[in-house]
Amino acid sequence: MKSNRWYVGRKAGTFGWLMLVIAMVALSGCGAAIPGATGATAVPTEAATSEPPTSEPPIAEPTPEPARGLGSLSDAQQAVIQIEAQGTFVSPDEGMLFNVAGRGSGFIIDESGIAVTNNHVVTGAALLKIFVNGESRPRNARVLGVSECSDLAVIDIEGDGFAYLDWYDNDLQVGLDVFAAGYPLGDPEFTLTRGIISKARTDGETSWASVDNVLEHDATINPGNSGGPLLSNEGAVVGVNYAGRSDTNQYYAVSRDEALPLIEKLREGEDVTSIGINGEAFSNGVDSGIWVWSVKSGSPADNAGVKPGDIITKLERLLLATDGTMTDYCDILRSRNPSDTLAIEILRSDTQQVLEGQINGRELEETFSFARDENIPDIQDGGSATYDGYEQITDANELLIVEVPTSWSDVSSGTWNFAGRELERSVGMTAAPDIDAFINTWDSPGVFIGASQQLAQEMSVTDLLDQNSFSQSCAYEGREDYSDGLYTGFFDTWTNCGGTDTVLIVVAFEPEDGSFLGLVQVQVVTEADLEALDRILDTFIVVGEL
Repeated sequence: MKSNRWYVGRKAGTFGWLMLVIAMVALSGCGAAIPGATGATAVPTEAATSEPPTSEPPIAEPTPEPARGLGSLSDAQQAVIQIEAQGTFVSPDEGMLFNVAGRGSGFIIDESGIAVTNNHVVTGAALLKIFVNGESRPRNARVLGVSECSDLAVIDIEGDGFAYLDWYDNDLQVGLDVFAAGYPLGDPEFTLTRGIISKARTDGETSWASVDNVLEHDATINPGNSGGPLLSNEGAVVGVNYAGRSDTNQYYAVSRDEALPLIEKLREGEDVTSIGINGEAFSNGVDSGIWVWSVKSGSPADNAGVKPGDIITKLERLLLATDGTMTDYCDILRSRNPSDTLAIEILRSDTQQVLEGQINGRELEETFSFARDENIPDIQDGGSATYDGYEQITDANELLIVEVPTSWSDVSSGTWNFAGRELERSVGMTAAPDIDAFINTWDSPGVFIGASQQLAQEMSVTDLLDQNSFSQSCAYEGREDYSDGLYTGFFDTWTNCGGTDTVLIVVAFEPEDGSFLGLVQVQVVTEADLEALDRILDTFIVVGEL
C-alpha cells in the first residue's frame, strides 16, 4: 500500500522506483471509548407510573428532532474518523508486502455512518478499521463506491446514530478561513490546523489522481491527513484533503463542487472513473505507465486479470503517464461508460511479460514481441540493443500517429503512392534517419505507414500483402496472424535482404468495420530496430477521416 500516497505529498514514481515505502503504524488505544452518537436523534424513554388512570387525555410524547450536522468547529472531532486499511500490496521497491497497514482520515456525512475519504486510502484493502471520536475499539466498514480519478471513496461504518458534518453552502472564495482536520502521522490524537484558501481552482493533475476542481490552501496537512475534511469556521466541509507539498506550504483538497455530485453516485454503490485499481503514474523519460499497488476484488481490472505489481502501459492503445500524471488514463475513463470495452496492455513486473486484453472483455494474455521472438534470425550488432528515446510523430493532416526513435528525424507524409498511383482517401508517412537510404538501400532502418479507404474497396488484407512481395531481394520466411486490439490482419517476414542481415517486416491490417486497409513496413538493421518495431506496432493508430 502506498503510505505516502495514502497520506499526502507523494512524488511521481519512476521506473527507478523513486517512491516512498509503506508506513506501518502500530495500532494503539487512546483511553476510554467515547460514543460517537452525539448528533443522533433523541429516543424518548417510556415513563413508568403507579398512579391510577384518569379520564384526562394522555400527554403527547415529544416528537424526536431530526438529526442534523454538528454546526460547530469545536465539535467537528466527533465526525472526523481515522481509517486503518489492512491488506497485501505490491511495492515497486520492496515487492509483495503481506498484511501491512496504513492510516488515513475521513469524515461522516450521515447519521447512518456514511463517510467520505480518499480512494487511495481504501481501495484494494482486505479490511478497514474505523476509529470514531477517540474510541479505542475500531469499527468495521465496507466500501460503497470509489473514484480513482477524483480520489474519492464513500464507506459505510457499522452502527448508526453518528454525529456528522454538513457541507459549506456559501461561495468558495480566495481568502476564506479554513481548517484541516484529521489524524496525521498515524497518531490517534485528533489535529486541527488553520489557513486560508489561496486558490479557488488549481491544477489537480498528480501521479495518483486527475481532479478537475481543486482548492489550494495553506492549512498544514501531513501524511495521514488524506481523506480528512477541510472545514470552514462553522465546521462545514469545504473540501476533501488529498495532496500537499510541505516544501512550498501548498496543500490541496478536492473541492466541495466536485465532491458532492460524485458522492451521491458513490454512496449508491457506483464506481466512477474507475476500473478498480489503487495505482500511481510514473515516467522516467523513456518508460511510463501506472503502477498497480492493489486491485479491488470483482472489479473490471480484476476480471481482466490485472494483478498488484502490474504496470498498465496502455489503455485504448494510448501510452499512459508520459508526463508522470494520471491525466490521459482518466481522460479515457471519463470519455467512456463504465461497461464499455477498453483495450489494455500491461507489463507484469515480476516476469517481464507484456500482456494484452480488454477491460469488460477478454482476459489478459501474453502478446507477441519481435524483440523476444526466437524465430527472428540474428541480425548485426549495432552497438546498442535500445534507442535513447522515442517521440510521437504525425502526418501533415494529423491522420496517423506513431512513436519512432528520436534519431529517425527525417519524416515525410502525404497521400499514399501505391503501385505507381496516388490513392484517393489515403495517407502515407515515412520516418527514418535518412529516408533516401531507407528507400534505396538495405543498410538503413525506417518505417512506412499507409492507410486507404480506396484499397479496402479493391482488395483484401492478404491481397495487399501479396502485392508487396520482396522475393527478388529477400528470403521469404512466412505469414502469420496479426492483432493488436484495434486492428487485425497478417504480417510477412523477409530475411537476408540484399544479402545482408536486414529483416523486413510487412504488416497489412484493417479495423473491425473494414473501412480501410493499412500497411506498416519496417526495415530492421540492428537489434535496437527490433525494439523500435515493437514500439511502432504498439503505438501506430489512424485517428482521422481518410
